[in-house]
Amino acid sequence: MTEPHTPVKMNHLCCSICSEFFRNPATIPCGHNFCMLCIQSCWDNHETNNRLCSCPECDRTFPSRPQLIKNTTLAEIVRDKDRRDSKKRQRSGESQQELKRPRRSTETSRSTLCLKHKKPLDVYCCTDEQIICSQCTSAQHQGHRIGLVIEERRRKQEELRSMQTKIKQILQKQETKRENMSKMFQQIEDEAMQTVDDCESIIVGVIDSLQKHFLSVKRLITAQGEAAAAQVHDSLRNLKVKVEELKKRDAELDHLAQNQSNIDFLQKWPSVRLLCEEDHLHPSNEDPLLSFKFTNRAMEQLGRQLEEFCDKEFALISQTIDSGEQQESEGESEEDDMQQRCEASVSQSRGLSRVYRTLTKQKVEPKTREDFLQYACELSLDSSTAHEDLIVFEGDKEVMLRPQKCKNPSICYPQRFTWRRQVLCRERLQAERCYYEVEVEGGMTEIALAYKGINRKSRTQLSAFGGDANSWSLDRSSNYSVSHKSDSIQLTAPPSHPRIGVYLKFKEGTLSFYEVSDSMKFLYKVEAEFTEPLYAGFWLGEKCRIRICDLRQN
Repeated sequence: MTEPHTPVKMNHLCCSICSEFFRNPATIPCGHNFCMLCIQSCWDNHETNNRLCSCPECDRTFPSRPQLIKNTTLAEIVRDKDRRDSKKRQRSGESQQELKRPRRSTETSRSTLCLKHKKPLDVYCCTDEQIICSQCTSAQHQGHRIGLVIEERRRKQEELRSMQTKIKQILQKQETKRENMSKMFQQIEDEAMQTVDDCESIIVGVIDSLQKHFLSVKRLITAQGEAAAAQVHDSLRNLKVKVEELKKRDAELDHLAQNQSNIDFLQKWPSVRLLCEEDHLHPSNEDPLLSFKFTNRAMEQLGRQLEEFCDKEFALISQTIDSGEQQESEGESEEDDMQQRCEASVSQSRGLSRVYRTLTKQKVEPKTREDFLQYACELSLDSSTAHEDLIVFEGDKEVMLRPQKCKNPSICYPQRFTWRRQVLCRERLQAERCYYEVEVEGGMTEIALAYKGINRKSRTQLSAFGGDANSWSLDRSSNYSVSHKSDSIQLTAPPSHPRIGVYLKFKEGTLSFYEVSDSMKFLYKVEAEFTEPLYAGFWLGEKCRIRICDLRQN
């Protein structure tokens, strides 16, 4: 006997939101029916967008979110329809064909039932990352973020595609790095050979320099030997003369001693005694071997200093390389680590060259700014020499004109410049080579070197930098000029950069000025005979400021 049923249209059993058969149908106040999960998701979106809940079918709005009522009658009709369709498929053999054909995602979701509630697993809990049925949603997952399985599959599919794209990009990058690493082997070999050649040439240069200085010392020792031999030869000759004279005096004394006349003896005795006392031999206490002892002692000290310097610098190079490799191995990828190690090895070889150049101290003229910085010296302004219109600040590194409103009676230092806005530095420059840099702001300035005894009280040109024989000055305005003994040489190049470098070779008697930027622009070279230590000095015009650069930060 067949089951009684009431025929209905198929569209009456479908949700207007998802266009599929009702799943857990619910009725809203306007009378329309929807899947409970579909209408909940729809109203969740309305609340998120600050909109009133409304019916997707008739657009009726509700002042507050309505309470959903489960339509059990409609649910029974849907289940009856499913049972009838199932029996028809079984009678026509459609069930076997369905097993052989691939099923769509919606069919798969309906054929998979919740083990607890025996309902389709068509809901996805995003909070717990679980596939559940509609009854599990209200029973165990209240307040969780809920979505449809189909929609979540679509979102996850997009994430999958994005992940695949990223992985492909990473693979391409790794392939590029692998190719670079393959090329790096030859670069490592070439760089290692080049570094060995550079180090060898440096060591050869050190040896040549030492041999050159040894030959100089050898010539000095030879000259000392010749001087000592000449001294001994002169002493022997003088001694021979003295001995002959003493023999004569001794014979005279014997003759006087044998004189029988008392009167004649006493008359001759004062003159003979005085002559013997004046000609008495005073042997020299000077040791002709003393100069050799001093030379030997100096060379021993130099040898110890060279050994200590080499031990210290070579150990420092090794420690720097080891620490650099250890830091690179912590937190870098294997490929980046290898590449950076290779770059570090190149950098260390260059650093080694710099150390050896410092060790050799060869008399090579510097060309680049890095070469000049080997002779950098530390300077500071002496405020006790500054004119009362000048103010020294920033740790005695900067000087400028004192503002008019800040002028107060100043301390009267005896070494202060009285009439000219000039200032000297504390440190005296007497080393074989000295280099320093200053930055200039404003208009007219003078960058000078002067003896300590420069006139500081005269109103005449004698107290000006470059005005007498005690100072040399580079004058900076619309053009450069160099002054000494009131004679000025005009230079053609106008100022193009605020930083000025001063390079002094005291013993050779040269003073050079440069404009410092990306390169060293030569301005002028002064040749003189410096007879006493020099002091850096500056004169400031209106609205001008001078700063001594800290070369330790370069």
